[in-house]
Amino acid sequence: MKRPQPAWRSLLFVPVTAERFIAKAHTRGADGIILDLEDAILPAHKVEARAAVAAAVPRVSQRGADVVVRINRPLELAVPDIEAAVMPGVLALMLPKVMGPEHIRLLSELVAAREEAIGMEVGHTRFIALIETPDALPRLFAIAAADPRMAAMSVGGEDMATELGANPSPDSMYVWAMQGIAASRAAGILPMGSMGNFAQIGDPESYRAGLKRGRGLGFATASCIHPSHVPIINEEYGASAEEVDRARRLLAAFEAAAAEGLGAVAFEGSMIDLPIVNRARRLLERAAAWN
Repeated sequence: MKRPQPAWRSLLFVPVTAERFIAKAHTRGADGIILDLEDAILPAHKVEARAAVAAAVPRVSQRGADVVVRINRPLELAVPDIEAAVMPGVLALMLPKVMGPEHIRLLSELVAAREEAIGMEVGHTRFIALIETPDALPRLFAIAAADPRMAAMSVGGEDMATELGANPSPDSMYVWAMQGIAASRAAGILPMGSMGNFAQIGDPESYRAGLKRGRGLGFATASCIHPSHVPIINEEYGASAEEVDRARRLLAAFEAAAAEGLGAVAFEGSMIDLPIVNRARRLLERAAAWN
C-alpha cells in the first residue's frame, strides 16, 4: 500500500543558523518549515548549523508546521547531517541533487540505522527528492517510486537550468516539470514546484501567475525563500471556500444520480462523471487537512 502523503501547500526555507528567521518562522503560516543545512550555510559553518537543528525544531513547529531539514549532497556531509537531523520532531529530509533510485535507497538505509539507534520508529522520516542535474532526468519514475519514505519530488530550478546551460524560466523547465509531475503522480507522491521564477521576490502578481499555471498543470506544493510568498502559495495551491462548496455540491449531485443508476449527470451547465468526481474528492480531502 502507498503511504498517505502530507497535505502540504507551502514549504518555507529558513537558514537554521539565522536567529531572526527562526524566531518568526512559526508565524508565517507555512505548512512546513525547511531548516536549511545546504545552500544557505557556508562550508565553514556546517558544523555550527548541525548543532543548531535540535533547538530550532520545536521553535519553528510550535504552531503545527511540519519540519523538514535539507541536507547536503556529498556523502561526507550527508552522513553527519542525517545524524543531526533525524529526530521525532523532523518529519522529512530534503535530498538535493538526487542521482537515481539507488541514491534514495542508500540514504534510506542510513536514516533507518539512525532511527533505530535513537529508538525511533523505523520509517518515520520521509524524503523530498530534488532533481537538479540532467543525468537524473531519465530516471524520474524510478526515483519517485524508489522507497516508501518518498513524500514529494521537485524537478528543475536554478541548479538544473545552470547544468542545462539554460535560463531558469517556465519555458526551459516545462518538459522536465511535466515529466516530474507524471512520475510523482504515478508513484503516489506530491509533485512540488511551480511555473514561475523561484528566486523572484519583488513581483507578487507574476509569482501568483506562475503558481496558477503550476496548479493547472498538476503541482500540489511549492517551496519558497521569502515569507511574503507563503500566503500566495496557500491561496493558489489550497482550496477556497467557493471551491470547497462547489465540490460538495458536485459530489451530492453525482451521488444522487448514482442512486438512480446513472454514471454521469448534468451539474451547473456541465456533464460530470467519475474522473471529475474523483478530483472533487481529492480537493475535499486536502482541504480537510488545513482546517
